[in-house]
Amino acid sequence: MVKSAVLFVNLHKKNAAQTSDVIRVELERRAIEAVVFSFEGKPERPPSGSWDIAFSLGGDGTVLTAARCLAPLGVPILPVNLGTLGFIASVNRDEWLDVFEKWLGGGILPSERRMLEICVERGGKAVLNSVCLNDVVISASGIARLIDLDVQIGGQESAVSIGSYRCDGLIIATPTGSTAYSMAAGGPIVDPEMEAMVVNPICPFALSSRPLVLPSRREMCVTVAEEQRSGVLLTVDGQDVFGLEKADKVFVRQAAHNALLIFSGKGSYYSALRTKLFWSGGGRPDA
Repeated sequence: MVKSAVLFVNLHKKNAAQTSDVIRVELERRAIEAVVFSFEGKPERPPSGSWDIAFSLGGDGTVLTAARCLAPLGVPILPVNLGTLGFIASVNRDEWLDVFEKWLGGGILPSERRMLEICVERGGKAVLNSVCLNDVVISASGIARLIDLDVQIGGQESAVSIGSYRCDGLIIATPTGSTAYSMAAGGPIVDPEMEAMVVNPICPFALSSRPLVLPSRREMCVTVAEEQRSGVLLTVDGQDVFGLEKADKVFVRQAAHNALLIFSGKGSYYSALRTKLFWSGGGRPDA
């Protein structure tokens, strides 16, 4: 039984406050306590509490924010799209109630999306711990500057080097994030429920450096080269930024918790691909 809900409301999006009021009123009509968490830009402090369901009102970035907060709690998220692209936030504003009722009746099971856990070690000590639903990106802090990164896969006892990358940056994406920055950088599209991660160099110096798809159960370690002279940044889900230094080690592994996303059905992901990428020869949907 659903007794409580939280609404992540991105007020930068048009109709966000209005849609939030509509959902809140409907939930309260059903005797479901609704907590509204509204924000503009990056939330300073995520809400804390115990909820049975969450509604994300905004675009894909709003879903990423909600997922990082709620995945450890096992709270399913119904992503209502108020943005433009909406690969993750694929439930339209006028269909949220139908999707919600199907989920309540057991007709829809949440889609389990793998997340990645990131740990940055400096001098043997952890200086950052985070998680992502889309991707973690290691890139130069300046424009048109190459960085040097050494990459290994496997735990420390069985680490295997896959080489050094001299590139503008390196994207490590989840299957969910394979349709985000990684796809724009020439990476493959991966079914979002697979246990995998995509390692994709950005503008590599060597043309032989190609994207890799690895099992997400394998740990990765990316080391910033000792000879690195320009600044290096680590970006989590395009939202949180952390400065890296020479010899820093970035460990990436599958997170202990999955994000639970509620969609209209199993085919909604591929329907979104057809629509957003203009597949099937149908042209633009607004043509």
